Amino acid sequence: MKKLFGLFIITLLLLSSCGSVPLTGRRQVLLVGDQEVLTASLTQYNDYIKSAKISTNQTMTNQVVRVGKKIAAATETYLKSNGLESEIKNFSWEFNSVQSTDVNAFCMPGGKIVVYEGIMKYISSDDELAAVMGHEVAHAVAKHSNERMSQQLMTEYGAAILGTAISGTSQAVQNIAGTVYGLGAQYGVMLPYSRKHEYEADHMGLIFMAIAGYNPQAAITFWQKMAQGKSSGTPEIMSTHPSDTNRIMELQKYLPDAIKYYKNPSSE
Repeated sequence: MKKLFGLFIITLLLLSSCGSVPLTGRRQVLLVGDQEVLTASLTQYNDYIKSAKISTNQTMTNQVVRVGKKIAAATETYLKSNGLESEIKNFSWEFNSVQSTDVNAFCMPGGKIVVYEGIMKYISSDDELAAVMGHEVAHAVAKHSNERMSQQLMTEYGAAILGTAISGTSQAVQNIAGTVYGLGAQYGVMLPYSRKHEYEADHMGLIFMAIAGYNPQAAITFWQKMAQGKSSGTPEIMSTHPSDTNRIMELQKYLPDAIKYYKNPSSE
């Protein structure tokens, strides 16, 4: 009887914690409040940025800030236009480039964006950088971190603490954040999202970059260069990230939708 009652309570909690991803409409379980996610992620981010070596390449830094601001503005425009203006308060944008040979970039919940110097060797235009930054911002808008935290809470803590965690056990959330982000455990490495999250961020990122005035087709050229730059690839079945080939195929499917939002500044 107790087990059945516990399952009943969990079911109610999960149903009451369902949300949907902007643009794609996919249903998701979000057990952690926005403020707790922001607090936990900001702690991880601040710890990371204190130890990170900020890039001294002013041209690169200016490009990251320039493109980042336009992607941020486009994201807020999208949210306002789709009845999601209340979500804007969750973002306090910040743009950093750091010295690292890692081919990486990330956006924490709250709009803290970091681009590594290592990825810039594959980027030859603002459009291609917008493809990267639009994708990373999409992870934040889609609340993929909250979704990962929620999955981790259910896996690690189970029913015994689930209800308490939802109601605000910040220590549990902080512990989970350390596992989810991994920034403190391994310098410069953001733990990978699932393939489902990656494809979703690709789709949303194309829309955000198009609204910002960047050509969404640049996402294809960027990933083609990424694929060519790999001496050997990890089979997709062994990785949470999509293979470059499959990613490009999916991006090509999303392009017609993104083009609808794109207005080429040079044609005005």
